[in-house]
Amino acid sequence: MDVVIDLNSDLGEGFGAWPLGDDEALLDVVTSANIACGFHAGDPSVLRRVTEHAAERGVTIGAQVGYRDLAGFGRRFIDMDPHDLANDVIYQIGALDGFARVAGSSVRYVKPHGALYNAVVSHVEQAAAVVEAVRRYNPELPLLGLPGSELVKQAEAAGLSVVLESFADRAYTPDGRLVSRREPHAVVRDPDLVVERSVRMAVEGAVHAVDGSALSLRPRSLCVHGDTPGAVDLARRVRKALTEAGVSVQSFV
Repeated sequence: MDVVIDLNSDLGEGFGAWPLGDDEALLDVVTSANIACGFHAGDPSVLRRVTEHAAERGVTIGAQVGYRDLAGFGRRFIDMDPHDLANDVIYQIGALDGFARVAGSSVRYVKPHGALYNAVVSHVEQAAAVVEAVRRYNPELPLLGLPGSELVKQAEAAGLSVVLESFADRAYTPDGRLVSRREPHAVVRDPDLVVERSVRMAVEGAVHAVDGSALSLRPRSLCVHGDTPGAVDLARRVRKALTEAGVSVQSFV
């Protein structure tokens, strides 16, 4: 059976005079771009530039929505009222969608960022808020999420499309969650290991957790973080290895 995988990365995370990552180079490698929407990172000029470059290259544009937390890069949990969180998510999708449409494209999916991504794995109310926001904005938009997460369960129950995602460069707990960035070895920094894990995730649908146990993931999309040192070369190596393993690298949209 043919194996097809999407390769996504977090882009548009600079702000003002402070760049972060090489967005243009990564857009030559990935098939989907999770673009910051101005709450955890990004500003109007960054959003416009990255959406234009993505549209020019035919890369699928996704809204990476997060907490309103520039100082913490969206990596700090915020105990928000679900109604307010839903409004924040709608606001962010709409902002990025505006720039995407100016570039001749549109937002084609939604992915939570950072602490929000981790929260909606198990936080019932916040997962419901994200699902409600997407349903209200455009129920045709798929949601990227962790297999078995509360977000995925609620999105499917609401009739939304779901894309299961795995992470090439993040460590997993035995129950299939991402190891907290506050813990040592949360990020896999050995390039050879990242490449090896990527191929196994795509071909076998599996990965080893931090305790050595095997996890079944079956992802349709694979994330390589854009702010990881050497991210561009790493993404190129991952894509090359996937292709050599017979995997077709293409967007899920």
